[in-house]
Amino acid sequence: MIPDLRQFLDRLDALGDLRRVSHAELKYEIGAISELAFEKSGPALLFDRIEGYPANFRIAVNVCSTQRRSLMGVGMEPNWSELEAMTNWRARWDAYKPIPPKVVAGGPVLENVWRDDEVDLTKFPAPFVHELDGGRYIGTEDLVAMRHPDTGWVNVGTYRIAVHSKNTVGIWISPGKHGRLIREKYFSRGEPCPVVISCGQDPILFLCANAEMAEGVSEYDYAGGQRGRPYEMISSELYGLPFPSSSEIVLEGEMYPGETQLEGPFGEFMGYYASEASRQPIVHIKRVYFRNDPIITLAIPSRPPSNFTVARAAVKSSMIWDECEKAGLSGIHGVWCHEAGAGRLFNVIAIEQKYPGHAKQAAMLAANCQSGAYAGRWVIVVDHDIDPSNIHDVIWAMSTRCDPPNDIDYIRRHWSTPLDPMLFEPPWENNRAVVDACRPWGRLAKFPPVAEASPELKEQVEKKWPHLFQRTL
Repeated sequence: MIPDLRQFLDRLDALGDLRRVSHAELKYEIGAISELAFEKSGPALLFDRIEGYPANFRIAVNVCSTQRRSLMGVGMEPNWSELEAMTNWRARWDAYKPIPPKVVAGGPVLENVWRDDEVDLTKFPAPFVHELDGGRYIGTEDLVAMRHPDTGWVNVGTYRIAVHSKNTVGIWISPGKHGRLIREKYFSRGEPCPVVISCGQDPILFLCANAEMAEGVSEYDYAGGQRGRPYEMISSELYGLPFPSSSEIVLEGEMYPGETQLEGPFGEFMGYYASEASRQPIVHIKRVYFRNDPIITLAIPSRPPSNFTVARAAVKSSMIWDECEKAGLSGIHGVWCHEAGAGRLFNVIAIEQKYPGHAKQAAMLAANCQSGAYAGRWVIVVDHDIDPSNIHDVIWAMSTRCDPPNDIDYIRRHWSTPLDPMLFEPPWENNRAVVDACRPWGRLAKFPPVAEASPELKEQVEKKWPHLFQRTL
């Protein structure tokens, strides 16, 4: 398991899977280079000597943008397929036990500390990510930690962070997200909401912060459980909020009720500038902790697939499987949240049908469990002979086993977001389709057999004629 971001980058470098880019421009160029490199399945990128900034203030992009790198980043076998990756994430869920962080007095992130008037966020190379963005963003692949004022629960989410001035940032949180609910708790009492923001960290922490955990579960505990040992955390000077001792840059401050500033627009994960610029809360930054030669980690939300959807797909797929199984659903053979749907909008669950209505039960659970509920659009249930990660298989099943008037249902007024391009005003609720693409239960025995060679016959001829199936350039 990778101890921190830098050691992961060193490993990628040793494998020839990291490229350094010098003298790129902060405005648009870094974002465009990163997007193009992702489209061409290129290496991870480490930008240094950024124009107008110290040579050692860097940005890391596309760190886990391929299946291979995302698996390496979470300590898994890098050559696994999508389905193998999801299945092994599932195995981790079965063995999972939360491991709370270990509080330590110091760490690399305390190599530099700015306090009060020393704070100057403009010294960090926060980029204009997309051409139509309304400002510079220091937080797109970040951790935002808040403590519930009643229970003490520490929630960690990923929310976009815009640099407004030397000591203020804007924060955009979608309705219904835990961070927003906690913030409103403070605001309803007329109290400021403390927050810490990590702007560079290892892949597991980001993936866990980006997932939909149950209320009351700390993503720090969850991440520790996934790697099998606790993360070392430092308590922030002002509010005692925990942040990773190996983080690259951490901002500490608070938000005040009623104090807002125009934020956005920003190109988002559905592939659009769907939410216009709006007034959002300001965080007054009073402390900045950062390592020597700091590295900002940068996600590039854009037209899917984008540079974080491959990692999100495996994690979210396995979480939906886990939640459906815990709700009592049997016969699951696989789940996949397709990257083309930004890892949220087009989710497929494969089952072995065991009783009438089994397929509908599976689809409704996948659409309504915690990990599948937010901002969905399509849920497809298929038979167990269909690979849910293979879009050709899935479309074939939809085309030949689904009778649209009878096998497509709709869920109305579901939890969504202003980032949904089909929504134009509050309340931010959307509709979604639930598609039964399984063989009809009443015709299972009589449904036409599939026209393909059996697995046994394929294995037999491959052994007999091995030279025919060797890969050629």
